[in-house]
Amino acid sequence: MSVCPNGIVTLTTDLGTIDGYVAALKGVLLTAHRQVTLVDITHHIPNRDVTEAAFQTAMVWSSFPVGTVHLFVVNTGVDTDYRAIVAEAGGHYFVGPDNGVLTLLVENESATRAVVLDRPAFFREWPATFPGRDIFAPVAGILSSGSVGLDRLGTAIDPSSLMSLPWRATQDSPTRVHASIVSIDRFGNCRTLITRGQIPWDLSSVFVRCGDATVRGIHRSYKDVPVGKTLALFGSHGGLEIAVRGGSAAQSWEIKRGEEVVVSTLDDPGA
Repeated sequence: MSVCPNGIVTLTTDLGTIDGYVAALKGVLLTAHRQVTLVDITHHIPNRDVTEAAFQTAMVWSSFPVGTVHLFVVNTGVDTDYRAIVAEAGGHYFVGPDNGVLTLLVENESATRAVVLDRPAFFREWPATFPGRDIFAPVAGILSSGSVGLDRLGTAIDPSSLMSLPWRATQDSPTRVHASIVSIDRFGNCRTLITRGQIPWDLSSVFVRCGDATVRGIHRSYKDVPVGKTLALFGSHGGLEIAVRGGSAAQSWEIKRGEEVVVSTLDDPGA
């Protein structure tokens, strides 16, 4: 059964806040649904950075009530060939380009329905010069109002066909799990997608390595170590992260996104 939209629309974009692009999105949303409640997630995703957008999506979507519409305008330029889609998952709606932004969502909460937006009657302008304003915002606004159902907005597609980014943690030996740093927050915490269920060993005895940083054990909270100490713990996003209490792991260890994190039962860099 389709979920009834609740009138909330969240916005995640790479448009920044210096220019008027975000205001244009909001104007179109309000035109489509005057009573809409707009919530800014972030407009400071680095330009075209789908990986960061996907991570931020996974961090926040479930904090909102069922029926929320989540709008994504990241890497949506007219020079891209991504499908314009709406997906329904976990009782929420997700509007944006099919460019991998929903990777983490659909891995943990399978999409139940999806449509490709191929009906210009619901667009502000076609052909679109600014897809975020001309396609995604009007559709998100109409959907949030409840006046038009998902099935009328576009042609149904197989939800399993939605684009995915290759981020899964991998266990490539009986003693080792590894994955890449997918996001570094403003505090310098270096975050992965390795979950507790993917580490089959005693957390207090494993070694966690990234570049020159090696820590023994995975802690429950920052308070488990002294200020200035490097530690590994499961962050608020549910995945393993490397942090420094009261400092920046990224700065202290010169860690960059994309670097490999290895969790092993052996104190051996080659394990």
